[in-house]
Amino acid sequence: MNINEIRPFIPCKNYDQSKLFYESLGFVSEGAGAELTIFEKDGCTFFLQRHYYSEEFAKNLMFQLVVEDIKNAHELASGIDVVGIEYSEIKHEGWGKVFYLWGPSGELWHITELNS
Repeated sequence: MNINEIRPFIPCKNYDQSKLFYESLGFVSEGAGAELTIFEKDGCTFFLQRHYYSEEFAKNLMFQLVVEDIKNAHELASGIDVVGIEYSEIKHEGWGKVFYLWGPSGELWHITELNS
């Protein structure tokens, strides 16, 4: 078996807020029917679900987003004007740098720059 990609389905509490959040991060959206939107950036894709929101699931949902320039990513995140998002300061770890970004539905993104 050869695997080409893994595409998660992300639930959202408020579809318009979540869509704006991901577009503010630089993802491009494309409709995939009445219930789904595909987001893409730099060859990475995922689905945003219009329905099926579960608060418990969303608040336990985590992703790692590996970037080349964490300072640039942090500046981008700090400028997002969407209700319900939060972000941490950049932390230095033995393996690289990370900051945490909570989306409007409670999903947690580990924005990471790995040591080279």
